[in-house]
Amino acid sequence: QVQLVESGGGLVQAGDSLRLSCVVSGRTFSSYAVGWFRQAPGKERAFVAAISWSLGNTYYLDSVKDRFTISRDNAKNTVYLQMNSLKPEDTAVYYCAATPLYNSLRYYSTDKEYDVWGQGTQVTVSS
Repeated sequence: QVQLVESGGGLVQAGDSLRLSCVVSGRTFSSYAVGWFRQAPGKERAFVAAISWSLGNTYYLDSVKDRFTISRDNAKNTVYLQMNSLKPEDTAVYYCAATPLYNSLRYYSTDKEYDVWGQGTQVTVSS
C-alpha cells in the first residue's frame, strides 16, 4: 500500500517562497502520477499540479504555472512543489495524492482520479 507524507508548509509573507515535499513509500505502481491539491477555508479541494513519476512529465493549473514548479527525486522517493512569489490567495492546506497513471496527465486534474492521499500541510501567506 502506498503512503504519502507531506511537509514544508508554514507561515510566510507575500512574495516569499516555500518548497513542499511529499515522500512516497510502500508498494508503488509501475507507472503513477503524483498530484498536488489545495483546499482553502470554505472552498473545495482544487488541483495545483501533477507529475508522472516515471517520465517526469508535468501538468499545472494555469494560474500557478508561472510561479510553481513540481519535480521529483527518484532516489529520495520524493515529489516537490516549489512555490515562488506566494500570494495571500495561495493560503490553503496542501495535499499530495497518488494514482496509477494510464493516460495523459491532463486527465488527472480532479481529486476523483486519485486513490491515495497524504495528511496535508498548511500554507499561510500573509499580506
